[in-house]
Amino acid sequence: MKMVGLLGSPRAEGTSATIARHLLQTAAALGAETQTFELNRLTYRGCQACYACKKGRDDCVLQDDLREVLAAVQAADVVLLASPVYYGDLTSQLKGFIDRSYSYLVPDYLTNPQPSRLSPKKLVFILTQGQPEETMFADIFPRYDFFLKWMGFTETSLIRVCGAGPGRDDRVPTQALQQAEVVARRLLGAAGKQA
Repeated sequence: MKMVGLLGSPRAEGTSATIARHLLQTAAALGAETQTFELNRLTYRGCQACYACKKGRDDCVLQDDLREVLAAVQAADVVLLASPVYYGDLTSQLKGFIDRSYSYLVPDYLTNPQPSRLSPKKLVFILTQGQPEETMFADIFPRYDFFLKWMGFTETSLIRVCGAGPGRDDRVPTQALQQAEVVARRLLGAAGKQA
């Protein structure tokens, strides 16, 4: 099983990145082939609305660091997206990737029963926020999940941590790390040691 993690935080050792790495390490120990991209270390642009991916191409026309990421996601069985909440949304680093994932959609995606060029995949979505109130920013995941389902993400796991991070408690909650292990084991349960 191939699993790719996209870390949207500019803090390489931040809460969301730590949880994501823990999940990926657990999955690797169970036999998964894992790959991680720290989006903040890459140089790329957002979607240019050129529609080349809908007019004769089946991929994004931009030649930048995100090209490898888009290809890795396409080849993966499981995709992990991790981000802290900034100003009530994902980081711009992860949002830039999601905007570029528009290239995965076929030209007639609005009416096509199979709108995505991707094979069906599983998704792990990790969101962390300093705000301890769980009702705050609870709309982020459902909004993105709606669009990601178009991409072919058929099974989604959400790991959400509230009240952690800079200015709060910098320690990653043990419960979140345990949840990451549970998710990794569940995703790999049927696959066992297959790679």
